[in-house]
Amino acid sequence: MSKPIVAIVGRPNTGKSSLFNAIAGEPISIVKDIPGVTRDRIYADCTWLNRDFTLIDTGGIEPESRDKLLVSMREQAEIAIETADVIIFLTDVRTGVTDADDRVADMLRRAKKPVVLAVNKVDSFTKFQNDIYEFYNLACGDPIPVSAASRLGIGDLLEAVEAYFPQVEESEAEEDERPKVALIGKPNVGKSSIINRLLGENRVIVSDIAGTTRDAIDTVVVHDGQEYVFIDTAGIRRKSKIHEDIERYSIIRTVTAVERADVVLLVIDASEGVTEQDAKIAGVAHEKGKGILVVVNKWDLVEKTDKTMKEFTDKIKNTLSFMSYAEFLFVSAETGQRMNKLFEMIDMIRSSQTLRIRTGVLNEIITEATVLKQPPSDKGHRLKIFYASQVAVKPPTFVFFVNSKELMHFSYQRYLENRIREAFGFRGTMLRFFIRERQGKDKE
Repeated sequence: MSKPIVAIVGRPNTGKSSLFNAIAGEPISIVKDIPGVTRDRIYADCTWLNRDFTLIDTGGIEPESRDKLLVSMREQAEIAIETADVIIFLTDVRTGVTDADDRVADMLRRAKKPVVLAVNKVDSFTKFQNDIYEFYNLACGDPIPVSAASRLGIGDLLEAVEAYFPQVEESEAEEDERPKVALIGKPNVGKSSIINRLLGENRVIVSDIAGTTRDAIDTVVVHDGQEYVFIDTAGIRRKSKIHEDIERYSIIRTVTAVERADVVLLVIDASEGVTEQDAKIAGVAHEKGKGILVVVNKWDLVEKTDKTMKEFTDKIKNTLSFMSYAEFLFVSAETGQRMNKLFEMIDMIRSSQTLRIRTGVLNEIITEATVLKQPPSDKGHRLKIFYASQVAVKPPTFVFFVNSKELMHFSYQRYLENRIREAFGFRGTMLRFFIRERQGKDKE
């Protein structure tokens, strides 16, 4: 089951970013007392009472504004509303109910999504008790008093939000085991064209259905008897007024699609090259530990020499340096160039994501690595790695037990990662490492 998505919406300057940070537990959003500071939607993976969910922060909604920035933020918020499973409607007790609040409430009622009304800046319930009752006029349910700055009332708010999450039952039907592949990237790079080419070559359309409640399009393609579910983020586009040239919309589409995927195809336009926005979009898949294949589309439009592909790859690796493990494929959806290799690469990356290494074999590699390159030391104390064990897949996750976490320098951890990759492959997937210290006498 996909994690529920919770969006915080409201007019500007009600404290949405402060509430986002209070729930997320870290200062991710910019907090500044000026309307319009949070221009991009920000997201965070959160947990409440053992339920995981994705929290989305939005720019403020100014329903009647013609200011370009505020119109842009309103359109972002509309996408967040469409995408969310539950909406936190944040208001401000100190300003009371405003005309803008009424218009936002009307927008939310028309969206027909679960709404939890929160009244922010209630530092004292006794002081503001009568003021809170005013917010019943918004007809969005019982107002819940909170103070994002003081972190008061957050538990009551999340309890109300969690009540709208889908129930998880032990008897729930078996999870869909088909490979799920999300195509992400900026608008107009050819994501839909790639799927159309795959459908044309395989000549089998099993179904073409709306994907859960996300408005992404799930397309099932059969290749060599195996069904693959392709999640095309271009499907999240219902309102004609949502212009594709506003690049920040891509982030929310990416979050929702990546959440459900096993392997992510980051599609880049070869004629445009890799951009900072590509890095932002790729960062979502990287943070969520998905298998990643960089698909450079429209390769037929590029004038080439024998060095073109290498030079292009080096540029991408430089921009996407945080995910050096990613695999690359240069294709043309228009001509079909190398499209036949797509399934082969997806299968290889899926295998890497689910590969498990026995503890004994893993520790042989680690021991050999420490012999070839001595662990770092400081003030006469040298790093000792007692043993390592793989504890999870998707992505492959390892725990190292050592005498001192401080001695495990980043560079040496990267060295060990490279040795593990040399020994076992793990192509197209990140590797996660956790360093644990032995306690007491066991430290030496």
